[in-house]
Amino acid sequence: MTASSHSRQLPFGGAFVLWAALVLFVIFAGLRLNYTGRRFAVAILVAAALLGVELFVARPRIRERLSAVFAGSSFFLAPLIPLLAFLIYALNLYPANWLWISAGVLYVAIPSLLAAGARGKSAGQWEDYLALFIIWLPVQFRWMYRLWPYPQQLTHTLTILFALTTALAAFLFIRRLDGIGYGVEWRRGFGWAVLLNFVLLAVIIIPLGEAIHFIHFGPTAHSLKATPLTGLEILIFTAWPEEFLFRGLLQNLLSRSLKNRYAGWIIASVTFGFAHILHAPVPNWKYVCLATIAGLFYGRAWMKTESIFPGAIVHALVDTIWFGFFPR
Repeated sequence: MTASSHSRQLPFGGAFVLWAALVLFVIFAGLRLNYTGRRFAVAILVAAALLGVELFVARPRIRERLSAVFAGSSFFLAPLIPLLAFLIYALNLYPANWLWISAGVLYVAIPSLLAAGARGKSAGQWEDYLALFIIWLPVQFRWMYRLWPYPQQLTHTLTILFALTTALAAFLFIRRLDGIGYGVEWRRGFGWAVLLNFVLLAVIIIPLGEAIHFIHFGPTAHSLKATPLTGLEILIFTAWPEEFLFRGLLQNLLSRSLKNRYAGWIIASVTFGFAHILHAPVPNWKYVCLATIAGLFYGRAWMKTESIFPGAIVHALVDTIWFGFFPR
């Protein structure tokens, strides 16, 4: 799908500055924690590469050019990006552990093969759902953390970036699923979608969260001071990947296979809610309830704009305000 001429896209320079700033921040943070040497350099190199995929593919013009590169029989090149990143990391960090290395290779290969098998078919095939759950479940249950053990502070980030890049290869460049809305661009109506869904959601979940004793207003100097940086981290490493998974992929596929956009919206929102059940104390039914409600508004933003960007902004705003003003 060609980017709209009436949209404001993420400038290449802006994407590069954001990418460079995040990479430099991680390097300096790691050095302050006394991480040095080849292993740390490899981890930074791989994280920078995977982060670059997340940010630069979100620029519509770059995404369109890559789609042209991976067109036709060249589609098999797309999964080489996450695969090579993982192998560079694994062969430097644990070269003798062939069980973990094989698990990482299969994690990329199986969804890619499933996506290839569904090419040319209508959206919502069994291969689509199986590929999606193979990508999601190892992250959900934190099995994939074992593949990215160093440095410990980057384990979650590397896991998320690896999963996101694998999903992009499978669904965006191999399967070529329409309607995902993976792009940082601003079109008419986006501002209203962000404002309306955020305000309505806040009016519901803040009083409800207080009533069920899930949150409690009590900002601290520490939480408020850390809020801007935390908000950026949440947007890039939590809100954006989750909106891609639950709205751009799951809600998209469900709406098409059920031929009912509202059924897909509700099922995806409930699934999003249950994805939070493992947060302590387990099972966390309060979190499931609030996350399901939040998912309805994130999904509504995706339906109205056909982009994951507004929903990701609402998602990031909710989580950032939670961190800053309702810290546990």
